[in-house]
Amino acid sequence: MEPSPEQSPHHAYPDHWEADVVLRDGGTARIRPITTDDAERLVSFYEQVSDESKYYRFFAPYPRLSDRDVHRFTHHDYVDRVGLAVTIGGEFIGTVRYDRINDQGRPASAPADEAEVAFLVQDAHQGRGVASALLEHIAAVARERGIRRFAAEVLPANNKMIKVFRDAGYTQRRSFEDGSVHLTLDLEPTEKSLAVQRGREQRAEARSVQRLLAPGSVAVIGTGRTPGGVGRTVLRNLLAAGFTGRTYAVNRAFDEGLATLDGVPAHRSLGEIDEQVDLAVIAVPAHRVPEAVADCGEHGVQGLVVLSAGYAERGSAGRELQRELVRQARSYGMRIIGPNAFGIINTAESVRLNASLAPESPARGRIGLFTQSGAIGIALLSGLHRRGAGLSSFISAGNRADVSGNDFLQYSFEDQDTDVALLYLESLGNPRKFTRLARRTAAVKPVVVVKGARHSGTNPPGHAVPVSRIPDATVSALMRQAGVIRVDTVTEMVDAGLLLAGQPLPAGPRVAILGNSESLGLLTYDACLAEGLRPRPPRDLTTAASPQDFRDALAEALADGTCDAVIVTAIPWVGENGEAETGDGEVLAAALRGAAAGGPAKPVAVVHVEIGGLAEALAAASSTAAPRTRPTTLAAQPSGTSGAPAAAPPAAPTEVDAEGTEPPGRIPAYPAAERAVRALAEAVKYAQWRRQAATPGKVPEFLDETTDEPGAAALIETLLGAAPDPRGRPLTHDEARELLGHYGIPVRPTLPAPDPGAAVAAAARLGYPVALKTTAPHLRHRADLGGVRLDLTDEDALRRAYAEVTELLGKPAELLPVVQSMAPRGVDTVVRASIDAAAGAVLSFGLAGAPSELLGDTAHRLVPATDRDAAELIRSIKAAPVLFGWRGSAPVDTPALEELLLRLSRLVDDHPEVVSVALEPVVVAPQGLTVLGASVRLAPPPPRGDLGPRRLPNY
Repeated sequence: MEPSPEQSPHHAYPDHWEADVVLRDGGTARIRPITTDDAERLVSFYEQVSDESKYYRFFAPYPRLSDRDVHRFTHHDYVDRVGLAVTIGGEFIGTVRYDRINDQGRPASAPADEAEVAFLVQDAHQGRGVASALLEHIAAVARERGIRRFAAEVLPANNKMIKVFRDAGYTQRRSFEDGSVHLTLDLEPTEKSLAVQRGREQRAEARSVQRLLAPGSVAVIGTGRTPGGVGRTVLRNLLAAGFTGRTYAVNRAFDEGLATLDGVPAHRSLGEIDEQVDLAVIAVPAHRVPEAVADCGEHGVQGLVVLSAGYAERGSAGRELQRELVRQARSYGMRIIGPNAFGIINTAESVRLNASLAPESPARGRIGLFTQSGAIGIALLSGLHRRGAGLSSFISAGNRADVSGNDFLQYSFEDQDTDVALLYLESLGNPRKFTRLARRTAAVKPVVVVKGARHSGTNPPGHAVPVSRIPDATVSALMRQAGVIRVDTVTEMVDAGLLLAGQPLPAGPRVAILGNSESLGLLTYDACLAEGLRPRPPRDLTTAASPQDFRDALAEALADGTCDAVIVTAIPWVGENGEAETGDGEVLAAALRGAAAGGPAKPVAVVHVEIGGLAEALAAASSTAAPRTRPTTLAAQPSGTSGAPAAAPPAAPTEVDAEGTEPPGRIPAYPAAERAVRALAEAVKYAQWRRQAATPGKVPEFLDETTDEPGAAALIETLLGAAPDPRGRPLTHDEARELLGHYGIPVRPTLPAPDPGAAVAAAARLGYPVALKTTAPHLRHRADLGGVRLDLTDEDALRRAYAEVTELLGKPAELLPVVQSMAPRGVDTVVRASIDAAAGAVLSFGLAGAPSELLGDTAHRLVPATDRDAAELIRSIKAAPVLFGWRGSAPVDTPALEELLLRLSRLVDDHPEVVSVALEPVVVAPQGLTVLGASVRLAPPPPRGDLGPRRLPNY
């Protein structure tokens, strides 16, 4: 909304304060500044507030607003006087206002840094978290305008408002004066206030998805009058699934005399329906969608599934239509799945919702599935169905203009019917938030992700989200750090999901292999080694093995404390006549289930070749009754040699019958050894992450004692200047050394050598032996091109090297040679930190040199890094053995390297203006390390949306 012309142009309307938010009950609302055009809205709003609420706001009976009040509450300078309103359908449901005051409580301007704040929320909307959302946003506005404290006077009986302030998490002081409670809030965000904000965000967003997946009533808008078509198909699927709520068919083209369609009430508009509809599925052409959305909003629909196409996937014009669709829906408090969506499914017995184009609703199960592609959604549903797996919920979001994978993670975290979350993603609208939510969800249940569009550098058509330039290998590493199981294909996602949903987590990487085929066992053994597992030699039961032989061998393997998981391989066995028999798969499945149910809780997977009915029988093992969960502890010893018992993560929740006994679990079956082993390897890595996440790493205290944060901040402010270039600026060598020195990162000095005499003088100042290096961009760090000469022990050697380099590579003015004192011998490494606008600050490590760069052998972690992150970072590259005494070499000082990583992480975390740092090379010796080169770039810090007040993204 634009300001009225009478407002001061000096303080323009701050449109960046506008935000869509999800309220406590899952509905949406819009927060925006109040303008002079809002007088009528304000009066109407106030008339709908109860006398009691008015009394709490003004401390006296105040039945109506005077003209002076209306003028005061709608005229703001957006600096010293600010008002925000929460709107639904364009009308106010809540307001907040602050006025800057001085020490005596009188109106003031800057530099006064305190403001008086007051709220008013319509009674019909109290309890929805409106005031809490307003407090977050008005506090952010106040901080932006230099206000550091809020003061509020609250009547003691106004418990709701007191609770809003008390629960916000800000540092506060309270006193009782003149019959009212005087509250003072420090507005600097605290760990507690951020935790409160994110907790509210999680509950609200989870509830918004839950409202979509568990409606009490559904209207299909655009249901065709004749069989066929999208709308009629969805209606048929709703009925076939046995939806437990009420269903309506809506089409403005229906004949007036049409009362029912396919046995459900038929209506020309939502206004003809006697009750409020919870969910609307829109299946009309794109040009008619705005009319349908308006009809939904005006009649209280809570959420939309928009199947209609013709939006951002069609180009820039369609993208603007998509943005307008989202704006329109949110203005009425509704969330959207779509447009161009495939639909949603909820298999809970109390819901049985199939509001999708999937012809058959999947069986009940413990897997939640989110996909951004309808085609991939169809393939995944089909693949899971073929393998006997059920789902708890399914969302195919299409262009994901509103509800996204982040929302699905919020929902999955709380959903008691979901044990494993599978996501197919083609874009990440908010990578920072995704990794934060994924880490929290993965701590309690597995999250498996396939990322499409990994190498294109652009988003798929229809996905109007910011494009991150961060390499896919970095994205994968950051997902791993957050506990996400990142796989490459949807087949691998299904493979991993089946194992994780049906089997307990392994206590370690030790794998027993048994079966009736020596060759298949060897293939499995090789696959285990290739995936980093520790297989025991395969046990060959011979082709004459019976189902009972399989049962006995599996029971023995499960009881063995030296194995953490079992892979069973099976081929058709040989009968008495010497001919191969396919056998009865159900008999073998029963034998394996019996052994698994009677042994310790360890994961079991089956690799089979042409055994009819085996996969189906194994998949059909579990009851589909509503499960209860119990924690299961893995009793196996750790994979190390200490013999101490391992603290294992809880197993996936298992199903129990009405008597509380546990039926046999689903044993996943795979047609190839490599697929089973890959799924098991992912489970092993995830279980290890879960064990480590139970005791998170720490940032060592010594960093607080040996870093100079204020000194670095002052230097950065000086270097950037009063009006910094948005593009930033690189630091000189000396500037970089000074900045890094504030964080205990010494950089070995270099001295310019524009001619041989200057080189000799520099060497005399630094002391022999020295190195001569070229620093021209095309030769930097390229010793292979001859631009670096080491161990020059005297003047003659230095002059000789200088002449050789300039003769070989060019003039000194082109080469920019420098002289540097020699460092102790060691392993050359590279340490970097950079800020991606979407993903945040990333810390990277690898060995120096072309081979590591060409092979992409670099590890990454999100900042801030803990001591565990630093230790894992240097051990996760493929060339890590070089640091630990490979081929008889001396191990290097990895603790010093870990400390360097932690110091650099702390620097970029404390100072977001440091947008990139490259320490190259860092020579790590058996004792200590030396940073020989450093490049640093400063720039105004990119915005941190994840630290501001909660808001829905606008793409």
